[in-house]
Amino acid sequence: MFSVTVRDHMMVAHSFHGEVFGPARRLHGATFVVDATFHRPELDADGIVVDMGRAATELHAVLGAFTYRNLDEEPDFKGVNTSTEFLAKVVADRLAERVRAGGLGEGARGLAKISVTLHESHVAWASYERPL
Repeated sequence: MFSVTVRDHMMVAHSFHGEVFGPARRLHGATFVVDATFHRPELDADGIVVDMGRAATELHAVLGAFTYRNLDEEPDFKGVNTSTEFLAKVVADRLAERVRAGGLGEGARGLAKISVTLHESHVAWASYERPL
């Protein structure tokens, strides 16, 4: 399996519900370094997994919907703990929609899966992987 990864970041505010979250139940900020990895079993006709420039542009657009926002105020996340794991899935799903819509080009239709990793810090991160 071949893969290409592009990286960006997003800065958000949010809070959590539930005793397990301790002080993170209060509103706080988070800066995530986000890696999106695109996988395919064979290279496309151009000898690539996906156009890295287009992949970076699409990732940046997806993250732009969250950056500098309080996720507690976003209607899509009403009543949801926007954990690192949850956000990794949201980003992966939104990237998958862009692949299906042709945003990464025709060659991207041969992608097999997407993995998204959100790095909370240099010692903690969470990932989500989904088929296409």
